[in-house]
Parts: sequence; structure tokens; C-alpha cells
Amino acid sequence: MPPRVTVIVHGPDVRGSFAECLAGVLRQLPPPGHGERGGHGERGGHGGSKGRGGNKSHGGHGREGGREPEAEVVVVPTDAEAREATARAVAKDGRLVVVEVPEGTPETEARVAGARRAGGEWLQFVAGRDRLPAGSLHALTGAIQLCSVPAGRHHADVILLNHTRSTWSTDGAPSPDGPLLDKAGHSPLPLVTLPGLLRLAPLLGTRLVRASFWRAHEEVLTAGNALYTAYALPLLADRVACSDQLALDARTQRAATLPPPVADGPEGRVEPYVAAYRLLEPGPATAPLRRTLYDLMTEDWLHIIAREQRGHDRGFFLAAAEAARACKPEGHRAPEGVDGVRQKLLEAGSYERYLRLAEFNDRRRHWRSLARKQKRALGAKVRARRGRAARKAPLDPDLAVFTAYWNRGVTCNPGAIATKLAEIAPHIKPVWVSGRARVPLLPPGTEHVVPGTPRYQEAMARATYLVNNVNFPTGWVKRPGQLHLQTHHGTPLKRMGLDQMPYPAAAHGLDFRQLLRRIDKWDYSLTSNRHSTLMWRHAYPSGYTELEHGYPRNDVYYTAGPDLVRAVRTRLGIAPGVRAVLYAPTHRDYESEWHPRLDLARLTERLGPDTVLLVRGHYFYSSSPSELAGLRATRRVLDVSAYEPVEELALAADALVTDYSSIMFDYAHLDRPIVVYADDWEIYQATRGVYFDLMERPPGAVARTEDELTEILAGDAWRDTAARTARAAFRERFCAFDDGRAAERVVRRVFLGTPDAELPPVLPLAERTPAPTPEEAVSA
Repeated sequence: MPPRVTVIVHGPDVRGSFAECLAGVLRQLPPPGHGERGGHGERGGHGGSKGRGGNKSHGGHGREGGREPEAEVVVVPTDAEAREATARAVAKDGRLVVVEVPEGTPETEARVAGARRAGGEWLQFVAGRDRLPAGSLHALTGAIQLCSVPAGRHHADVILLNHTRSTWSTDGAPSPDGPLLDKAGHSPLPLVTLPGLLRLAPLLGTRLVRASFWRAHEEVLTAGNALYTAYALPLLADRVACSDQLALDARTQRAATLPPPVADGPEGRVEPYVAAYRLLEPGPATAPLRRTLYDLMTEDWLHIIAREQRGHDRGFFLAAAEAARACKPEGHRAPEGVDGVRQKLLEAGSYERYLRLAEFNDRRRHWRSLARKQKRALGAKVRARRGRAARKAPLDPDLAVFTAYWNRGVTCNPGAIATKLAEIAPHIKPVWVSGRARVPLLPPGTEHVVPGTPRYQEAMARATYLVNNVNFPTGWVKRPGQLHLQTHHGTPLKRMGLDQMPYPAAAHGLDFRQLLRRIDKWDYSLTSNRHSTLMWRHAYPSGYTELEHGYPRNDVYYTAGPDLVRAVRTRLGIAPGVRAVLYAPTHRDYESEWHPRLDLARLTERLGPDTVLLVRGHYFYSSSPSELAGLRATRRVLDVSAYEPVEELALAADALVTDYSSIMFDYAHLDRPIVVYADDWEIYQATRGVYFDLMERPPGAVARTEDELTEILAGDAWRDTAARTARAAFRERFCAFDDGRAAERVVRRVFLGTPDAELPPVLPLAERTPAPTPEEAVSA
């Protein structure tokens, strides 16, 4: 079997980048000899036992029992420094395939040499100045898995992928391509049906190309530089597919550190576009692509003229103008506004008029910017004066500020604590911080403040108690005597806090120094099990007091009666006797928008009319349009993404299907079946990082494919003896402190100062009685 992917690292060494690029690749390859007898599946390390959903592996750890590795690496160094870096890498790992080319070989020719030596089914070209993000080899094979089609259907020639960008001062900044890639979906389609994909960053390293397609079109694909090839690949492909998984970290060096460009006149950025444009034969079939590419290339040329210190380069302007006139599609209309005026001036070759327009716009931007700065400065002075005045006033011993999920409303642990506070410490007044758009959704009569307002500043400055399940803004100045309770909002499977540092896809440019400053303001850190306590210690290192009192939001799982279970199911329209399965997947750091990872219509059809799916997308995606609208009419799939509180959905559900969401730890308190759908476990594990191997210690049955999930839910495996045994072990490990009285313990300890020895003791797990199941609630 050939390897799935060949990564071709090529080019010269740019200020030591070649060695770093190779090191990043080697870190992702399995150790030599690893998996030669079928990968991890034989011992269940990643695939799980066959009794828990089979041992098929996705994304780099074996190919359905085939040999490893999934990827091979071909290196084509083109200067002495790159050859030295390659020799050092080969000494560490002899699996690298090195292709010798003459000193100074152009990168286009280096790519050709590498592709001719490659043995993989797919090719990725990586310039030695760039890097592969952590987990990208898993992402490549995962993308191929996602974009594959059944035999007999059209397949993709090119898969378009996502990337991050790094400079000398920034590292791993996310690209704007994610939403476009995610919206396009994984199905192979002709590019003409999605011409907007041409607006993806033209980075060759984000184009995964089928080797057979490359070889069939090698001469045309290598007729220009990397910019040309990045456009030529999708333009020549019969079909393209998309995945927003990260494939490349594109690095931009400081211009001052680079040698002067060689022969990089107008032809360096004009001719590649023109050559790519000429690949499209004129006609109605290609008209959408021609229009899009024309707008793209003129936008890029105007950007160069305006932004890259070439405003006085008449030669570049005139070369771009000549190309624009030659390529302008028939009937093309310039965009509205100043951008359209610029495009028309470029097409006309009116360099002097363009300069006058640019000077006028520069002056206008200057005065507008100055006015905005003055307005902001005045507002900041007013707010600072009010803040200083509020901080001089004494603390209010009966004022508590609550907020949850970045000011999203009365919910989660803070909401449960506030409810108990009103019961046993009613003299303390809770005030909720709410975003302006969320105010109409607050419960009637909720006392609230909106960030940035004078009332908000006063509340934050004078409250004695501050409760949050995330962090307050870094700019909040904590006063002596204020008590900050961090409740958190889940049990960590995925890496959190400082533990995200080795995972750039998860960190997304998080400022860890600022994070530490926010952590240092915590007085109390609340946990629901010993695992969380230990993980928070190194994820959030500071001097706070740990409160192992349980999660107040989970109290309802032990206090709810049959009336509440029946009421929620009635509210959702679930008839008695119908099995309700809550499907609640988590957020992927390598996906910008949420799409169900299951064919929900097909799944419900196979499960039959006696099962309804309650589908809850992650709150990170609340602004994204739902894909479930077309399924609502069937009443077999219900979009409950906006339903609050989530605990009521759990009470209404007969079973939970999730992937890696922390909801599994909360739902386990109900002692009801949990099924883990882990179709991308290796990719998630590599890109986000995890604290333990969920495949080895799951809370129930595990499915690695949709067919396996259907088989589990259609049969008895979702609730059989093996599932109950796994759930019992999971509950023993993660359900230690929640017994229905967590909120009371927190209120008495933090707000009333009750010593730990006088708090209600935690009831042992064996002595607790969870809320009744839907079946029990019907007969109660």
C-alpha cells in the first residue's frame, strides 16, 4: 500500500527556517517501526476495543488495519544551508527521502523533482520557510477521510485546507478562510459552483492535490510560480473539496532580513494571475470564475500599489493596467464605491488621477481617524474618572456581581448559586452582567448591568463578591476585600489554560501572560471531582483556595422529580414512550462554523419513528445559521441549541450521544446511557490535546463511524452490560462531589463564611438517587 500523503518540503533555507520546518514534520511522524503490525488498534490504544465500536483509526494511525505511517516526507533542499539542515534531520530519522538538485534550483523545479519521487496518493507542497502546525499530518489524512466519496461517484482532485499565519512578532494567527471552507462543506464539487473559493489565500501548501492529477497536468501546473500554481490547481480540477482543518503555518519574514528580490518586477505578481486567468476558456460555463478571478487580481494589484510602498512605481501600475484591460471579462461591472473607482482608473491606466484620488483618501482617513481617537480618548477619561470615584467608595458587603459565559445570561453554576443565595442568604443582592443584546432574554425582574456603562463600573468596583464561570476582563481592577469565585463550567477532557501552549490551533493567539494576571485575581476555584482539581492546578497555577464542593448546576440531577421530567418532555413535544437521544457535540478548534458530523436525516430514518434526536450545537456557534431547519418539520430532529437550561434537556433525554464534550461528565450523574461518537479522535487529540485517553476509559459504548453509531443505537449495545460497567467506572471517577447540595455548600462557605467542617457533607455515590428516567417519570 502506498502512503496516503507525501509531504514535499522544498526550497532554500530562509534564516534557519528549513531546520525548524523539518523538525515540525518529524515530531508528527510515529516513531520508526511504530504500528507495523496494524497500528494501535491491536491493543485498543486509540481505536477502542471491538466491543466498544471497533478499531478503525482515522487520521494517521493506520488505515483500516494497513501499515503505517500514513505519510511520507520527501525533502528537496536547494541551497547549502538547506542541505545541511536536511542531513541533520536524516541522521535523526532515516525515513526522510532526499532528492538532490543543483544549487539554486528554482522552487518550481524543486516541486517537480519532489513530486516525481513521491509515492503517496496525495501531495502537499511545503516551502521550507513555512511550518506544519501540530497535528497537521493527522489533519491531512482526516481531511481525506472527510472528503472521500463512495466508489463510483466523482472524487476530488484537490482538497482546499485552512492555515495560520506567523510573523517575527506573532505566532499562529488564524486565517479568515475558515468560514468559507466550512460553508463549502466536504462534498467534491466543480469549482464553478463555488467561485468564491478563489478568494481563499493563494497558498500552495493549503492545496492537497491527488498525485495522479498532478502528474497528468504537471506541465501546465508548473508553468509559473507558487502563486500561479495555487490558482491553477483548483481551476484545472474537475472537482474540489474543502476542509477547514489546519494544514500549514505560513510564515512571513521581516523584509529587512531578506536578500533583495531577484527579477521580481511586475511579472512577479501580474503575470501569474494573467497565466491562471488564461486557463479559463471564455464562455458562459466559466464566466463566474473569470469574473471572480478578475476582481481578485485587480484587488491584489491595487493593494500592492497602495500598501506595499509602490505608490510611486509607475511601471508596476502600467503593467497591471495593461493586464487588466487585456483580461477584463465581457460585460464586467466594477464594484460600487471607491474600490470601483480605483479599478476603473487602473483599467484606464490613469496613474496621475489615481495618485490624486489616493492623496485625497489619505487626507480624509487622517481626519476621520483623528476625530475617532479624540472621541475615544474623551470617553476613556470619563470612564476612568468614574472608575476611580467608584473605587474610592466603600465596598458594599451585601452586593454580589454574577455573570456566565461572557455575559450571556443567568445560567450554569453562577445561576444555580444565585438561586440558592436568594434562599439562604437573601440579604445579599445579586446583580448580573449582561451583554446589551442579551438583556431581553434575562428572567423578568433580574437586576443587571451592561458592560461599559457607569452602573457596570460602580457594581464591579463596589461588589464584595464576584462570581463567574469564565474570567472577568483583564482591565478589571480588583480591590482589597473583594472575593472572586471562579466556578468553571465543565470537567476538562481537553487541555485548558496554560496546558494549551503546545497546541496553537487551540490557543488561537491566547495571551498567556494576561491569562495569568486574570487567574491571580481568583480567591476560590470550584471543582466537581478530584480530576478537575488536579488539572486546574497546573492549567491555572495561582494561590486561590480549591473548593471541592461540586457543581451547583448539577444539583438538579438529584433534586428533580418526575413532574419536571414530564414537563420538559411535554414542552419539547416528546410523546411518552418515545426514546429521546440528546446529541451534543463539542467545539473543534480547527472548525470556524458548526456542522453536524452525522447525516441526521439518515440516522433518524434508520432508527425509526420511536426515536427523536435533540440536537444541541456548541454555544460558540450560536450566531451561525442552523443546518437543521429542513429537518424540523419531521419532529424527529429537534434543534435545541438555544434551549436553556441544558440541564433540562439532559433530564428529558433517555440517552446522550456526544464526542468529547464535558456534558458527558454532568450527564453521568443521571446514570443513564452515554454513547461516544469519536469519528475524529486522533485529529482532535493531536490538535487540541487531552488529559486522558477517552477511548480507553469511556462512559459507555464507543462508535468510530456513523454506521457503528447506528448499530449501537438500533440494538442493545447503548445500554447493555458492557455499557453499564463502563458507565459505573466513569461515575466512580468523575461524580465524586455532586450530590444535590453543591450550591448550598458554596453559598455557606463563600458568602456566609461557614467553616468547611460545618458544611453539609458530600453524600457517597452509592447512597445518592438520581432524578427519575423518562420511563420512570411516566409511571410515577
